[in-house]
Amino acid sequence: MIEQEKLLERAAKVFPQGNLGNVNYDLILSSGSGSRVWDQNGKEYVDYLLGSGPMIVGHSHPRVNEVVIRQLSKGSTFFITNDLSILLAEEIINAVPCADKVRFCSTGSEATLYAMRLARAFTKKDKILKFEGGYHGMNDYALMSMYPKSLLEFPEAEPDSAGIPKSVQSEVLVAPFNDLETTTNIVSQHLDDIGGIIVEPLQRLIPPVPGFLEGLRKLADNFEIPLIFDETVTGFRLAYGGAQEFYGVTPDICTLGKAIGGGFPLTAVAGKNKFMENFDKDISDPDSFLPQVGTLSGNPIACAAGLETLSILKEEGTYKKMFEYGNIIKSHLKKEFSSAGIDCVIQGENVLFDIFFCDENTKINDYRSTLSADVRMLDKFNRSLLSSGVLKGASKFYFSSVHNNDDMDVTIQAINQAVKEFMS
Repeated sequence: MIEQEKLLERAAKVFPQGNLGNVNYDLILSSGSGSRVWDQNGKEYVDYLLGSGPMIVGHSHPRVNEVVIRQLSKGSTFFITNDLSILLAEEIINAVPCADKVRFCSTGSEATLYAMRLARAFTKKDKILKFEGGYHGMNDYALMSMYPKSLLEFPEAEPDSAGIPKSVQSEVLVAPFNDLETTTNIVSQHLDDIGGIIVEPLQRLIPPVPGFLEGLRKLADNFEIPLIFDETVTGFRLAYGGAQEFYGVTPDICTLGKAIGGGFPLTAVAGKNKFMENFDKDISDPDSFLPQVGTLSGNPIACAAGLETLSILKEEGTYKKMFEYGNIIKSHLKKEFSSAGIDCVIQGENVLFDIFFCDENTKINDYRSTLSADVRMLDKFNRSLLSSGVLKGASKFYFSSVHNNDDMDVTIQAINQAVKEFMS
């Protein structure tokens, strides 16, 4: 086996910044099983990164492996409708409140791009309203005011990347999350131009304040604007029916990902018939039709893995257990840092949360309120956990259906060690 250090040297020669562009740790992962992963040198970690979310039933789940191997012997891709894609679409429609029809994609960036295009095709209006700090993938329309540096006056958008045409910037309006009054004012002032509203119902780690999502639903209805929930992260995670079920608000269109692919590249756009018919050239108006072609869309291996993953998630007690384990870690984080006199706010839902190092009385309701947090302390905390055998991303604990009591013990010890290092 090649040593990790040598592989890191080789990675530096073939990748910009020496990595895949995702998590910036000096780490090469070689295997995973259940709730644990191992690096190239054999060190074991409790995994709360979960591949950035898709491994919601754990790594190498035997039931998922079995259906994938079975499908591999039958063929890996066909570029034509397959039985498993139909079965998975049926399961999504049965579970997700807004879903009358489904179109499969391969990435979240692709799904949100199609969802926004679908809204514009339906309304025949060009502008999309999104929320500051909201993440909707890497397409040009999504990469606006996700991590803005200038904090421009709303609704002006700031590109998050070089290479985005200025013409795209002018087609995105930005509002503050959880601020229904400002959002309503922006919509009222740009009513003739807004083709759709896209929102993460749980924006990164910020839950909606009471009435916010309900207010967006009413606002969209009043002005006949399609409401898009980006549930790439929250779909089948907060509940089997996603954030729509969890928060009790149904959008017109949603995007799904991560959980529905079982660790393979698969995402979806789902929505009400009157919107989704724009994908059908036989019934849509010629100026409303959306062609949607993808070489691997509805890939049978990914669909097999996704179907089995959803079957596991449907089992009685699965979500209850995930929420209970998440609460154990949330509560311990708060208790230990509070006892040490270190101010922090634990933010998110029990299956998806993180720690913000800021005044404990800070109300984190939107992107700008997150800026008071000390990101260097968070990075120090993450790296301390890593050295103690606990892996998480830069800003999230993801919980799976296979995390267990042993994982809790390891994680609690790692948190305790991190607090000691903060105190030293």
